[in-house]
Amino acid sequence: MKTTDANLWGIDLGGTKIECAVLLTTNPTEVLIRERIDTEANLGYEHILNQVKQLVDRVSLLLNERPQRIGFATPGVLNPRTQTMKNCNTVCMNGKPMATDLAKILQCEVKLANDANCFALAETLLGAVQDINPHAEMVFGIIMGTGVGGGLVAHGKVVNGLHGIGGEWGHNILEENGTACYCGKSGCVEHVISGPALEQFYFNLSGEAKRMPEIMRLYEAKSDPAAEATIERMLENFGRAVSTLMNVIDPDVIVIGGGLGNIDLLYTEGYHRIRKYIFNSGEVFTPIVKPKLGDSAGVFGAAMLFA
Repeated sequence: MKTTDANLWGIDLGGTKIECAVLLTTNPTEVLIRERIDTEANLGYEHILNQVKQLVDRVSLLLNERPQRIGFATPGVLNPRTQTMKNCNTVCMNGKPMATDLAKILQCEVKLANDANCFALAETLLGAVQDINPHAEMVFGIIMGTGVGGGLVAHGKVVNGLHGIGGEWGHNILEENGTACYCGKSGCVEHVISGPALEQFYFNLSGEAKRMPEIMRLYEAKSDPAAEATIERMLENFGRAVSTLMNVIDPDVIVIGGGLGNIDLLYTEGYHRIRKYIFNSGEVFTPIVKPKLGDSAGVFGAAMLFA
C-alpha cells in the first residue's frame, strides 16, 4: 500500500465519535470517503489513540493508500509551550502529548487545531464565506450552543496564538459578578448566552424548565414575560459581546455555528444591538451569516489544515 500526500486527510476527534474524511486536493469540495467510529472516551486516552488508528487503518484499506499527513480537529488545544493538550472537555486528553502520540501511532505528520478553529477554517475556504466574500482576509467563527467558543482565520490560516487560545471568545467576562465558570472566572460569555445559561435564566424567572426552542416559541407568541426577558437577554448580550470582537479584530465576515445559530433573530435584531456598542459611530457593515457545511465543518477544516 502506497503512502501519499495526494489527498487531504482530516479527523474530527469528538467526545462521542471520531470522523475521518479524505478530500481531493485539487478540488477539496469533493469527498472521496467519510467514515466514523465511536470514541469510547470512557475507556481512556490510550484507547482513543487506538480508535483513531483503527479508523485510519480502515480508511487506508478502502482507499488503498496511507496518508503522509493528517489534520485533527480537537475538543481542546495543544499548548504551544508544553506540547500537551489543555481545555479539553474530553478530560482524559488534558496534559497528554497528543500530537506526538498521534504522529507516532499513525506514522505520519499531524497538525492539531481546536474544533472551533476548524469550523471557521472550513467555512472560510469551502463554505459560507466563499459565497459572501471569497477574498475575506479576516473571518471569525462563532459557536453558540451548549457552550460558546470561537475560531479565528486570517489570510486563509488558523490563528492559534502564542498561548494556543486564539479565538477563545467564550471566556471573556461579559457580566461582572455573574455565574461562576469552570475556567475560574465568573460571568463569562459562555455563562450568559449559551443555550444552558439562557435556559437557566428562564428557569430562575419562571420556575419552569424549558429548552431554547420552546422558549423561542413562547417569545414569538408574546405570551410569556419570562421568555421575552430571556430572549432580550440573549440579544442584548450578543450585541455587546460581538461588538467587542469587531472592535478588536474587525473581521470581514462572521459565521455563527452551534444550535443557537439557527435563531433568525440573531441576524436581525441581534445585529441591530451591535450598533449600540461598536466603536464606529453606530455603523456595522460586517456580514453575519449561517454556516453552509453543517456537521461537516469540523472534519473538513481539519483536512484543510494541510491545504
